[in-house]
Amino acid sequence: MAALIYSFCTLTCLACFGLLLRAWRTSRSRLLFWSALCFAVLSVSNFLLVIDKLAFPDVDLSALRLTTALVALLLLLFGLVWEEE
Repeated sequence: MAALIYSFCTLTCLACFGLLLRAWRTSRSRLLFWSALCFAVLSVSNFLLVIDKLAFPDVDLSALRLTTALVALLLLLFGLVWEEE
């Protein structure tokens, strides 16, 4: 059951990335671009979760997962601050 949930989380982030990227292509809004990048990196983080918990349960990839999630949120934060200026 956990494998299904982790996989759905990854697919959901990929779908959000695709939809945000498509919206950015039509409107060229910078906030959409940074949000799309955030979701792209979050999908990598979720994929690492799948790898960490299912493929290699003996290896601890939590530091790498948390680092990618932090990078994703920093990208979004940078986009929000830059859009404010």
